[in-house]
Amino acid sequence: MQAARPAATPSGASRAQRTRLSGSKANSLGRSGTRTAAFSSSFPSRAEASAGRGSSTHPLTDLDANRALKAYDEGVKQAFDRIVPVLKQLSGLQHEDNFVDQAQAIAQDQLGYALPLPILETAWVSQLDMRTLFAWCVFETYEQTSAAFFNRDPLGGQAGSEASQAFNAFLLECGFHLLDITPCADGRLAHAIAYGLRLPFSSVRRRPHAGALFDVENTVNRWVKTEHLRYREGIPNLAHADTRYLKVAMYHFSSRDPSHEGCAAHGSDDSLAASCGLLRLQDFQQAVENSFCCGASVDLLLLGIDTDTDAIRVHVPGMDGSTNLERWLDAQDVYAATADLNREQARQQVQQMVRQAAASAPDPGMVSLVARLLEHNISQIDYVRQFHGGAYDDASHAERFIGVGIGFKEIHLRNLTYFAYMDTVEEGAADLDVGVKIFRGLNVSRGLPVPVVVRFDYHGQVPGARERAVRHCQRVQAAIESRYAELCQQGLLHALLTIRDQDRHIPAEIVASTIVFAATGGH
Repeated sequence: MQAARPAATPSGASRAQRTRLSGSKANSLGRSGTRTAAFSSSFPSRAEASAGRGSSTHPLTDLDANRALKAYDEGVKQAFDRIVPVLKQLSGLQHEDNFVDQAQAIAQDQLGYALPLPILETAWVSQLDMRTLFAWCVFETYEQTSAAFFNRDPLGGQAGSEASQAFNAFLLECGFHLLDITPCADGRLAHAIAYGLRLPFSSVRRRPHAGALFDVENTVNRWVKTEHLRYREGIPNLAHADTRYLKVAMYHFSSRDPSHEGCAAHGSDDSLAASCGLLRLQDFQQAVENSFCCGASVDLLLLGIDTDTDAIRVHVPGMDGSTNLERWLDAQDVYAATADLNREQARQQVQQMVRQAAASAPDPGMVSLVARLLEHNISQIDYVRQFHGGAYDDASHAERFIGVGIGFKEIHLRNLTYFAYMDTVEEGAADLDVGVKIFRGLNVSRGLPVPVVVRFDYHGQVPGARERAVRHCQRVQAAIESRYAELCQQGLLHALLTIRDQDRHIPAEIVASTIVFAATGGH
């Protein structure tokens, strides 16, 4: 437990106290034995993972899961990171007589797919169009990533999986019928659900926004839809059940370089990030209570995460709804305090530390949930220690593409994607501008284009929904081309338009691209 730097005045929306017993201790972390053929790395067996278990890790750490998650992370990122070395190799061969055959052989061997012939066949006339080829490869790799995620469920967290069913039951027993988390859109938090908190992705409603500043009106609309399902269909439980909708905001900070590598939306001021996150949470709660009476079922939770170590900090709320910005429970402190205990003793100690850290007398269900999140995060702390020496080398941004729109359920890897969630570019301009600024440094400075994947999920059971999603993509593409006209004209920004039926567990569907040429397998 720590005290933060002087921050905004602690506050919290006062609410009627409730009493409720916490429930099951079921483990919510799922493991998948599925091997992903699309990537070079494969998942280790249980025996292989267990063989690496050493005394230097925490007794609550799940090393089996750590190794599997590491293999998935490496497999996906290496697929993207092989693109530039392959293109450099092709650059030195482009004027040889058998260039097309050589290029295709190299691409198939090292990237796993063929390259578009129109680009390769014109290389003898002028220089190979590396900008277009780079963007095409990024988009092709994204397609393979999406397909592998939905077809193989490498994280073992799809709806109906053992992990999701166990966590959903645990969540209800804690007194919550839905967990809605808004992390910052920064790519260093893209793995916060599946890695940082070790939660099944299908059990969490995730909506990243810059600075974790989610749209209050849209969140109220999602709350209404959730409650309507409870009233009409009893999903996930009956409307009269004593459970609440839990809204979580996750801000971020940097322990190694707090003045420069914190949240850009808040000027790397973690106190400001925390206070703004709490204010947005309270605005949402107030909006629901003003519209649907004071008994509306909304609870709030503020989390922080260190982008260097993945350790979380929890501002444990009181049963009366109060949250103290100057008081939090740090997972690193929890780790140190329980490292020498056995598993059961460690779990009991974590729960005790959560209760002691609360802003006021805590709700038992909230204590159980926060303790579970901290236990899961202990595994992630050891993950970073095992595979990254305690802190990530890529302390700053290292994203591979920008994701724009609504969706991207398949993206759960750190620094793979910068998210800009929006219905229109106009309303999400600030988020997108941050992403383009990041990629001016990552890509444009090296002469490489900004790859943008536009995505709109839709409900396939709704008549005309697919067509509307396509039109959404087209409008966003037009707005991007207008807003960043210079980059587009220079071939320094390309977009791939995708849609997905969110009522089915299927990959994204490609509908168009700014890369236009006649070639089989093109976008």
